[in-house]
Amino acid sequence: MTVTRDDVLTALKAITNPATGTDLVASDIVRALTVEAGKVRFVLEVDAAQGKAMEPVRQAAMSAVEAVAGAGNVTALLTAHSQQKPPPDLKIGRHPTPQAGPAKVPGVNAILAIASGKGGVGKSTVSANLAVALAAEGKKVGMLDADVYGPSQPRMLGISGRPASPDGKTILPLRNHGVTMMSVGLMTKEDEAVVWRGPMLMGALQQMLNQVQWGNLDVLIVDLPPGTGDVQLTLSQKAEVSGAIVVSTPQDIALLDARKALNMFEKTGVKVLGMIENMSTYICPNCGHEAHIFGHGGARADAARLGLPFLGEIPLDLDIRLAGDGGAPIVASKPESPQAQAFRAIARKLIDDGVV
Repeated sequence: MTVTRDDVLTALKAITNPATGTDLVASDIVRALTVEAGKVRFVLEVDAAQGKAMEPVRQAAMSAVEAVAGAGNVTALLTAHSQQKPPPDLKIGRHPTPQAGPAKVPGVNAILAIASGKGGVGKSTVSANLAVALAAEGKKVGMLDADVYGPSQPRMLGISGRPASPDGKTILPLRNHGVTMMSVGLMTKEDEAVVWRGPMLMGALQQMLNQVQWGNLDVLIVDLPPGTGDVQLTLSQKAEVSGAIVVSTPQDIALLDARKALNMFEKTGVKVLGMIENMSTYICPNCGHEAHIFGHGGARADAARLGLPFLGEIPLDLDIRLAGDGGAPIVASKPESPQAQAFRAIARKLIDDGVV
């Protein structure tokens, strides 16, 4: 049986944090939890004064996780809050800062927006796997999770820590699977709703673009929320976006909304680099029968009709979903699989076309 992120969290919930009287997950000290190829790694972040007293808790946590992952497959570290690195003074949700026009993000060579006309088409799954695929091709990749109301990149990329800040203003992003990532989901609890008006969204996006210390990146992938709202408009107005990719399933209702997303980029002056058809086909794992549950070829046909590049098809596959839920996208967890190779092919096409 393959251990999953949920299995690990369940095991950690059985261990009590003596400092709070609650379990380790509820007390919010579990950081940087990753589950990859059967190996589990996590950090327990505690106050410096509790460091020595929490060592037995670390050992208990490690033993609990080894019970589900197997002896020798778990690495558990203990770290303390640094007084030299206060938490970021984000004041997330503030109004946007006045800006003359689209500007480059320091150190970032290209910004690639991943969009969809509607939710539920797998845009974030495509974003995460494409980011890991580009990193596997040797590119320096960043991920900005701009889906503020439904941030899923922390879970998909297996990142659960909180960003640090050397000065209370600059934000240090986190990294896993070769991807540097920042998300509002790292600043809130996983089940906590973000209830913001439009200006607050716009201000948060500006902060994540300009306050995060991205370093030198070949490409910054921006996982946009579904639709054609404030975040999309703010990104096109505040940053020099190299291009956008629209993700859709092949069904008519999804394509109808995808066309609206394409029209939005046309109106905002952002070049559309192509379309990806997700959940394109389903292969039965038992008999090998190929079924087109959501139809097939709709995105390819739309791209041809509109004169846009068609970047590729991604199958509807259980392993892709399980990999994302487990914090190790299919490109990282099963790099030789046909599913992973579908994403790698798209990444290579973007590189060959000079996009990245």
